[in-house]
Amino acid sequence: MLARRAPGAARPAPAKNGTARLAHLLGRRASRRIISFLFPIRVAELPVQLTRDTAAAHLIRSYEPGRIRISDRWLTGHLIVSPEQLIEDWRVASPAAVTVADLEPALALEPEIVLLGTGPTLVWPDADLMDALAPRRVGLEIMSTSAACRTFNVLVHESRRVVAALFNAA
Repeated sequence: MLARRAPGAARPAPAKNGTARLAHLLGRRASRRIISFLFPIRVAELPVQLTRDTAAAHLIRSYEPGRIRISDRWLTGHLIVSPEQLIEDWRVASPAAVTVADLEPALALEPEIVLLGTGPTLVWPDADLMDALAPRRVGLEIMSTSAACRTFNVLVHESRRVVAALFNAA
């Protein structure tokens, strides 16, 4: 059975934490204004990390038809990019005509995934291209160049061995 408190006796302080404990210590209900005055921490002073740190030198910062921004450089023309290496002026006729020989510069970088960006719209290359890469244990993902740029950055941040072969017609 619970013991009853005598009339007029002081009520024991309940166990409190945070704002309620501060209010109890101050003897009144603490407001956020009082707490922010006593503990002046500004949100702008707290470090905020938006992306994980990565050792990759080449990240795609921006894409617009005709040019791609990698690190601090705007590049035009078709290119191959990996986290460690950038191959400019990739010589290839069209997305529909890509062959394994065209992808050799990308395959020399030993990726586990090759992203083929086919320009502003999705263009399917020859169906045998995926079959030709299967014995090398390299995946091929075909998408528009803008989607390939976004996917490249995600895979780089996941520490995947990825190479993007990007059509970037002016």
